[in-house]
Amino acid sequence: MDGWDDYALLDMGHGQKLERYGRYKLIRPEAQAMGAPRLPESEWKSADAIFTGDVEEEGPGRWKFAKQVDEIWQMKYGPATFNGQFMSFRHVGVFPEQAAHWDWVGEQIKKADRPLKILNLFGYTGLASLLPAALGAHVTHVDASKKAIVWARENQELSGLEDKPIRWICEDAMKFVEREVRRGNTYDGIILDPPKFGRGPNGEVWDFFENVPHMLACVRKLLSPNAQFLLMSSYAIRASFLASHELMRECLDGLPGTIESGELAIRELNGPRLLSTSLFSRWSAPENNKAEGA
Repeated sequence: MDGWDDYALLDMGHGQKLERYGRYKLIRPEAQAMGAPRLPESEWKSADAIFTGDVEEEGPGRWKFAKQVDEIWQMKYGPATFNGQFMSFRHVGVFPEQAAHWDWVGEQIKKADRPLKILNLFGYTGLASLLPAALGAHVTHVDASKKAIVWARENQELSGLEDKPIRWICEDAMKFVEREVRRGNTYDGIILDPPKFGRGPNGEVWDFFENVPHMLACVRKLLSPNAQFLLMSSYAIRASFLASHELMRECLDGLPGTIESGELAIRELNGPRLLSTSLFSRWSAPENNKAEGA
């Protein structure tokens, strides 16, 4: 994806990336930035904050600040306003490459031309819930982290979307999905953004490679007869998008529509290079998939 006003990948190389989040320039480790930086060293030295520590997603580290910065600052994407914050796991509360999926989900909502009931699993700070809700979708947002749920609800208030129908649920995603299957509930669109590894509120262990096949099998049962889309992102880069594609094709066997898979990437500002960030597979219904009477 290309940058937007509040985000840009400025440069990358030698295992690091230089980015702009709102008014701040940040340096973070990035194993996939294997080339050489193209900007002068002075640009890198002008960064407001540098993350140091374990480069693995699971490992905490710490931020070093070149000057005094705000603990929390605001950014925007479309109708959503959200807080950025320096986290000990090198993140700041938003994954910019997901903008490609936010836009795609918006296209699916508009294509359906009816109010969609959407489930957002591993919803984190809520951008993938707020943007569909702003388009008229009824969203159920699930995340195992109480802190993430609070953050997401703060983003909802900042965005002026308090009147939009979003149900916030703090629960282990697998347990929630299994219970929804037992209850016979269904959704018109489902978003999954599972981590490589995680823990639920009661110590439940999530491992992508062990758990995602069962998760997808359950999610298939949650798709309504007039479902519009299913979207899964994966930051488990040692998998391939072909593996993700085949798994989704197997789980959705017999369901008409289109499955496409690939990599999400961020393009350097004013440069030709792309930085791969994650994998995805997504299914969309045929063009004529309308609810009866719609």
